[in-house]
Amino acid sequence: MYRAYHAIRGLSGPDGRSTNAVYGFVTMLRKLLNDHKPQYIAASFDLPGPTFRSELAADYKANRAPMPSDLAEQIPLVHAACEALGVPVLTYGGFEADDVIGTLAMRGAAEGHSVAIVTGDKDFLQLVNDGIRLFNPRD
Repeated sequence: MYRAYHAIRGLSGPDGRSTNAVYGFVTMLRKLLNDHKPQYIAASFDLPGPTFRSELAADYKANRAPMPSDLAEQIPLVHAACEALGVPVLTYGGFEADDVIGTLAMRGAAEGHSVAIVTGDKDFLQLVNDGIRLFNPRD
């Protein structure tokens, strides 16, 4: 969602609210669905509030800029678009989306599924093995 937000600027709906993140995210998601036709798929997003990491270290992500308000207002629309396209949104309180994605990937691979994580986050490279691939949505 962040990548789509920053890649496409200046889009808004008739009411003036920004739609660039929604448009970019849905465009990438539809391409993924059409090109790869995954048997199983899910999306995960960070929830507001603290996580177990922020409770371990008070300065965790302390230097990260807050989410732009025009991006924050698009989150419900991105979630609704996922659901409309048959992509369930999976979240877990106290955990970041990265934790959810990593856990699902590891469990899926352990059960014999061929897993593809779609993200530009290079931290996920540590999970890549014979059963887990990484797709960069930019590519």
